[in-house]
Amino acid sequence: MMSDKKKSNDMHWTGSFGFIMASAGAAIGMGNLWRFPTLVGENGGGAFVLIYLICVVVIGIPMLMAEISIGRHSGKDAWGSYGSISRPWRFLGLFAIVISLLGLAYYSVLGGWILRYIGLSIQGISRGTGEFFADFTADTGNQIIFYIVYMAITLFIVIRGVAKGIEKACKILMPVLFVFLIIVAVRSCTLDGAAEGLRFYLMPDFSKITPDAWLKALGQVFFSLSVGAGAGITYGAYLSKKESIPKNAGLVAGLDTLAALLAGFAILPAVFAAGKSPDMGAGLIFVTLPESFAAMPLGSVFAFVFFILVLLASVTTTIAFMEVVVAFMVQTLKMSRRAATLICAGAATLMGIPCALSFGIWEPIKIFGKTLFDLADYSVSNIFLPISAILTCIFIGWVWKVKNAKQELTNNGQKKFGLAGVWGQWIRFGVPVLILLIMLMSLGVIG
Repeated sequence: MMSDKKKSNDMHWTGSFGFIMASAGAAIGMGNLWRFPTLVGENGGGAFVLIYLICVVVIGIPMLMAEISIGRHSGKDAWGSYGSISRPWRFLGLFAIVISLLGLAYYSVLGGWILRYIGLSIQGISRGTGEFFADFTADTGNQIIFYIVYMAITLFIVIRGVAKGIEKACKILMPVLFVFLIIVAVRSCTLDGAAEGLRFYLMPDFSKITPDAWLKALGQVFFSLSVGAGAGITYGAYLSKKESIPKNAGLVAGLDTLAALLAGFAILPAVFAAGKSPDMGAGLIFVTLPESFAAMPLGSVFAFVFFILVLLASVTTTIAFMEVVVAFMVQTLKMSRRAATLICAGAATLMGIPCALSFGIWEPIKIFGKTLFDLADYSVSNIFLPISAILTCIFIGWVWKVKNAKQELTNNGQKKFGLAGVWGQWIRFGVPVLILLIMLMSLGVIG
């Protein structure tokens, strides 16, 4: 049996770099490489980029600091972290755990697609990927097989633990991801006709800035940084008291934003160079971009590199989703990590397969006019995560109290952070009001 000392060591990061890489891995994923370019394409290009950057600075980073503070204060999972401060507020920890489980379930659908497209790029990308995508997503057997294989990859890493599994994997995957992303971005920006895509991406059209665009930008920040899903709390629980929370939160958010911006440079110029439309939704990287690769020299090579980097990004995100649930099962329900990981993966798979089939035989099934996959994505990003963030602000400002949060943020004054007072009041009043206003405006409740 593993000694208590070994168990304790495996429940902490070995250092700041490990935490930053793992947290950046939780943040950097399909949200950056699929969702961000898609939203940019659907919401006016540079205008959306601008409001996204505003949301990162004024809401994303303060919220990430808040969640890490809660986790490090208690050293427990999301349920235990809230409960250690106020038992009635354990429901908020459970809400975050459910969000992560749902995120793991539907997000892994895209992971299965990535695996299939890596195989396609090895075979050789050719025109007609629209038909390939339609045939693949309509094939129930193939969808489920690739979904399960992707879930198994995530399970294999999480089951090995915090230091030996999650941290070790992210220390390798994150640097490799950035190298690949830069290579593809440089190639995309040097294509004939890429200039139009760069103009679309970098020049804001302020007429496209609508309340709905603000909500989507806010939802993208929450989705990408995993704010509200318990990842910041869970990973923060493994962080040493010696580390600076503001510094680490800023680095994580900075790396996440850099990855999103690089993804835009990697995808949008290539799409315009091939004469394609940037507002293809989920089809942007699974239909439009592969056809763009097919039109360029060595297209299959760059397609292979691109889908490998998307795989790296997506796996580090599903690791975080799974770890939020597994940490709860290990620490609160007192299960072994192996059993907890297997049960979590099994439950997520049962929940996720219907989302996968909503692109095929279950496509006619609509709830509120959305397929099961679209409903899960919209609910998590635009409803559950913002609500969770508002409740977290209320918890810090009125239950835990700002003065206690500031003590944890600065490690009782040992780590200097001159904006601690401003941060505390902004979390208490500014952030929840701003999130609520954006949500109400997008719903048309206020004009």
